[in-house]
Amino acid sequence: QVRLVESGGGSVQAGGSLRLSCAASGFTSSSDCLAWFRQAPGKEREWVARISTYTATTYYADSVRGRFTISLDNGKNTPDLRMTSLKPEDTAMYYCAAAPGGSCSTAYWVNPRSFAYWGQGTQVTVSS
Repeated sequence: QVRLVESGGGSVQAGGSLRLSCAASGFTSSSDCLAWFRQAPGKEREWVARISTYTATTYYADSVRGRFTISLDNGKNTPDLRMTSLKPEDTAMYYCAAAPGGSCSTAYWVNPRSFAYWGQGTQVTVSS
């Protein structure tokens, strides 16, 4: 029974920072791909970042590289997303996703359909 619960969203000014958390539980695999996606109204769901729980390798979309950092909270299956230098175009609903047993290592993992488990989402709003 996999459960993902996001938290940490809110409203900030451009240039500000937020830290999103995703409490993840119920995994049966010791090697997983954990990811963050976002979706703005009228737009497709967009991959933001992902991390392998086995290798600790991280991957970032070009739009957020250098500004966002994904990490595992205290070595657990809880992918945090630290966001800095936020821009209005970062405004979206942010979702965490999990693929138990996923390698994370190829472009296959930018597709939302690659992830079987999702949280409920947390809203991030960045004002100019």
